[in-house]
Amino acid sequence: MFYRLAKPLIILLLRILTCWEVEGRDNLPAGGPLLVVFNHLGHLDPALLIATLPWRITGLAVAGLREVPVTGFLLRLGGVIWVNRGHYDREALRKALAVLERGDVLVIAPEGRISVTGALERGKTGPVFLTQRANVPILPIGITGTEEAPEKLKRFQRPHLRVIIGPVFRLPERPPGRSRKEQLRANSDFIMRRLAELLPEKYRGVYR
Repeated sequence: MFYRLAKPLIILLLRILTCWEVEGRDNLPAGGPLLVVFNHLGHLDPALLIATLPWRITGLAVAGLREVPVTGFLLRLGGVIWVNRGHYDREALRKALAVLERGDVLVIAPEGRISVTGALERGKTGPVFLTQRANVPILPIGITGTEEAPEKLKRFQRPHLRVIIGPVFRLPERPPGRSRKEQLRANSDFIMRRLAELLPEKYRGVYR
C-alpha cells in the first residue's frame, strides 16, 4: 500500500526537480520473473528505478545504506534485501532467489556499489549466479546524471537524469573446454558489456 502511494510522489518530485528522460520503454517486458541490472552512479538511482519501472521491485543493497537518510528510505520503499559486505551472504542470496522463483522482479547493481570513478567498474559474479540458478532473463538499464545530481540540486539547478532501457537478454551457454569458474567470469563481463552498450563513452569505464 505504502509503495503504491509513494511512487506517484517520487515521479512528481523527479518531474519538478530534475530533467528526467527515459529511453527504450518499448524494451520493457510484460513482467517477471526478471533480473534487472543497472550501473550504479549515485544515491538517486533507487528513486529513478522505482519511478521508471512499471512493476513493484525488490533490490539488493549493502546493509550500511540503512543509515543513509534518503537512500535508506527509498530502498526500504522499493523493497530491499540487505547484504552484509565482506563475506558470502548466503541468506541474502536465498532471499534474492526466492524473489525470482515466485515470478517477481529483482534489481541489482553488478558492480556491487556506487562507482567511485563515475564509470563502469568490473562486475561481480552474483547476478550470473542468480539468473542461472533461477533461469530468468536479464533487463539492462543504463543511468546517467545521478552522479552530479546532489551538487546541482544544492545549487537549485535541475540535473539531467537519463534512463536507457536495453533489450532483454539471456546468458550464453558454457562452451566446451571452459571451466565453470571461467564461464562465471565471462558471463559477468557479458552482462557489463551489455550495460556499456547503453551508455555514453565516458561512462563505460573498464568496458570501453
